[in-house]
Amino acid sequence: MNFPSNLRYTKDHEWILLEGNTATIGITEFAQRELGDIVFVDIPTVGKTLEAEDVFGTVEAVKTVSDLFLPVAGTINELNAQLESEPELVNTDPYGEGWMVKMTVKNPADVEALLDAAAYQALVGE
Repeated sequence: MNFPSNLRYTKDHEWILLEGNTATIGITEFAQRELGDIVFVDIPTVGKTLEAEDVFGTVEAVKTVSDLFLPVAGTINELNAQLESEPELVNTDPYGEGWMVKMTVKNPADVEALLDAAAYQALVGE
């Protein structure tokens, strides 16, 4: 399983890539494997300011629907429009084309407090 070292992770299985004060967020390879085939991604929070741990959307797999939790506080700016027609990108490329949202982070230092790759790998036991 892949745990890119340039990302930070949450215990809820989201990843975050911070560039300046803009972050890209998605779900981890572990999460997409646990969910199975992703059939729909619903993110109605574009333009909204949310707190860390707030639900920013849902991801629907064949057998379940799971909430998506925001890793840090900030404003959701952009949704990955490709997921509307190709939700399976979350399965095939969770750290690349399968990203979910881009946001402006309220406090970039909050990202550093999240799990690094080694800590996340230990959490999921891989």
